[in-house]
Amino acid sequence: MTTYPLSEQLSAFVDKTLSFNSTESSLSGLRQAYSEMCRAFTPPRPAGLYVVDFELAGVAVRSYQPPVSPSAAGMPCIVYLHGGGWVVGDLDSHDFICAELASTLNVLVIAVDYRLAPEHPFPAAFDDCLKVWRALRTGPFQLDRARTLVAGDSAGGNLAAALCLALRDAGEPLPAAQVLIYPGLGGDQQLASRSECVDAPLLSSSDVDCYHALYLGGTAKPGACAMPLLAGNFSGLPPALIAVAQFDPLRDDGMLYAERLNSAGVSATLYYGEGLVHGCLRARGQAVEVDALYETLLRYLADKL
Repeated sequence: MTTYPLSEQLSAFVDKTLSFNSTESSLSGLRQAYSEMCRAFTPPRPAGLYVVDFELAGVAVRSYQPPVSPSAAGMPCIVYLHGGGWVVGDLDSHDFICAELASTLNVLVIAVDYRLAPEHPFPAAFDDCLKVWRALRTGPFQLDRARTLVAGDSAGGNLAAALCLALRDAGEPLPAAQVLIYPGLGGDQQLASRSECVDAPLLSSSDVDCYHALYLGGTAKPGACAMPLLAGNFSGLPPALIAVAQFDPLRDDGMLYAERLNSAGVSATLYYGEGLVHGCLRARGQAVEVDALYETLLRYLADKL
């Protein structure tokens, strides 16, 4: 076992998270345990938010509307794609961050309940996110397109990056920015973080391999829409904030992506979360290093919106 020097606060968060681990290895058991863990870390929603679940282009979504009137140009908007290895997670699992973003930034947030693997392997989740993004351009909200961006954590960061690549390749209007939080972007097993963080708390390298296998199903040769680091060209993409966690096997995926974007002339800001672990967004208000991540995140989003 490698030892990871976590702060006392973050160690307590990790222990509490791990206390929800299921002894049952079935998919439904894993999903149930994950949902229970998420509920334990979900604070009450800020007052004044108008939250509605509905379908857009046949995909379940949830909108978080702050109590502000849109300007003549329309509402700024964040399309949020949740993490969970493409296998777990739903609208409730990431309610905590969507509600916070909507309330703190006074913007509309649309969370996407994309289909999960292994029942629906790639490209199902990616297709769902693309459908919702395209549907939002014609309604049901009056959005300010110049201030609409995409954000996601972990597998959601992968989907957000893939969405930007697909839109660029199709010659369609791009998000104002892409905000990727400890994203899994398909980096290979030779990356240093895979061995340095092989048994890191909350996500190990074998977990990463397992999620990849479930998501890719029988995809013989995944392309950039499945694993964005496989893209041959990184130019012409939206500006990015990429936040990585120090003790995370996916750390170098995000670092490499930021490097490739910058080399291609795209403005990419890398936030290196010292002392952080994968999945730490839920430790808001419990660990100072996580609160520092949120400050960077909110500042960047406020600037782009």
